[in-house]
Amino acid sequence: MSILTIRLPDNTTDRLKSMARSRGLSVNKLVEEMSAQALAAWDTENRFRTLASQGDAQKAMDILDRLGSQTTGN
Repeated sequence: MSILTIRLPDNTTDRLKSMARSRGLSVNKLVEEMSAQALAAWDTENRFRTLASQGDAQKAMDILDRLGSQTTGN
């Protein structure tokens, strides 16, 4: 486990303390949970970007065209 010291404006610190208290958490645990959520979102974004870079746009459009014709009965 690492120790990280960050500087925040007093107002932000007060708001984080209030938020943590309202959730029954320590500020440390609140920041840990918020960090985990932010990292999960970042990982998801990177995964989609990687998949998109490997995709074939024309093939995707062909599949969508086939799906569209199946739903319209063409």
